[in-house]
Amino acid sequence: MKSFSVIVKKKINKFNKSISIDGDKSISHRALFISSQACGVSKIKGLLESEDVLHTIAALKKLGVKIVKYKNIHYIYGNGLGSLKTRNNLKIKTGNSGTLARMLMGLLTNYAHKIKITGDKSLNKRPMERIFMPLKKIGCKFEPTNKKTLPIYITGSEIPTATNHEEKIGSAQVKSSIIFASLDAPGITTIKELKKSRNHTENILRFIGGGIKVKKFKNYNTIYVIGQKNFDAFNLTIPGDISSAAFFIVLTLLAKNSVIKLKNVNLNPTRTGIITVLKKMNAQIKIVNTKIKYGEKIGNIIVKSSNLNSINCPASMVPSTVDEFTILMIAAAKAKGTTTFAGLNELNKKESPRLNLMNSILNKIGIKTKLKKGTIKIFGNPKINLNKSYKIQSLFDHRICMSAFVMGQTFGGQIEVKDCNSISTSFPNFLTLMKKIGAKYEIK
Repeated sequence: MKSFSVIVKKKINKFNKSISIDGDKSISHRALFISSQACGVSKIKGLLESEDVLHTIAALKKLGVKIVKYKNIHYIYGNGLGSLKTRNNLKIKTGNSGTLARMLMGLLTNYAHKIKITGDKSLNKRPMERIFMPLKKIGCKFEPTNKKTLPIYITGSEIPTATNHEEKIGSAQVKSSIIFASLDAPGITTIKELKKSRNHTENILRFIGGGIKVKKFKNYNTIYVIGQKNFDAFNLTIPGDISSAAFFIVLTLLAKNSVIKLKNVNLNPTRTGIITVLKKMNAQIKIVNTKIKYGEKIGNIIVKSSNLNSINCPASMVPSTVDEFTILMIAAAKAKGTTTFAGLNELNKKESPRLNLMNSILNKIGIKTKLKKGTIKIFGNPKINLNKSYKIQSLFDHRICMSAFVMGQTFGGQIEVKDCNSISTSFPNFLTLMKKIGAKYEIK
């Protein structure tokens, strides 16, 4: 997609709207991967058609999986475990999607062909060693040997080995990759999850009768993957993505006299840290009409404009809030008092050095901060009212773009956000929905 900038010149007027958010990206990826290994034709409704997810579809098609879309339903023709079609020197492009790259490597662990995995310029800089190490224990080989980033050659094993792994990072991508690698490995693989992360992979597999069991303890979970247990195709409707809803939640909180209802949003407890944090900041947020579907909690979110207070947010909140801290920093910039977010080192390993970049953006508009070793203090200004022009470099990070857009709609001034084409990697309907609730902007 051709690069473009978005210019915001005026604050958003008050609004009272009800909207539906695009499908959950994390669940969309996982639904495609799991259905590709099922026996029969799975029907996935509401799949997010972002660039990241479209890259997953393209990768699976290249591996011989038939995927057809008809009337907003994607039909995935699975032939069971170990049914992908691989060959030596096959090249698979993963775009900007770390989720695709890491999970795909797990899925390819049982195929003894040398396959090249590559990403775009941004993804090729992001750390991959975290997934190389556990997959090597199962039987994978990576070349060049000492390389820690993409592009990389992966060669799986015809005789994969069940393993024991302690997940200390809190990475759902690493956990899911090991699960996918273990589905077709003989024996039982055990994952001790010391830092809990989003559990959509486990939920889908349990819902469809896949070879997985989860035991929950006070401070950790133990996941057992029973290898070589085939499972049948399934039907799944994907709920709205709370990470995408986050931008509308904060926009409404910071706007004047406004209300929004976000319908059918995924409320998985491993993903709702942003709601917990914002409520502690005095946000008026109500969850209604909840239900459990396919192992996931789903409901409507009602948000009203609020005067936010500061918070000391501990590192323990990071796994359930990791994708939302960019927009939480915008909320903190307009909150009363000094907000502290701790344990954010992981943000600098995302699509951009997010923590450093957000710190720079806040300083640029006059918000005082202190950044030290993954902890940022933000000195909020509830009366902020910008009257100058600012150019925001996003470094092609979709969440930086959307956070800066919300900043422009609520802080005033003229905000030009560069390279907003990256938004399409996760939330292609973002600008359309913003226009629906009254946001005004120009495309440059």
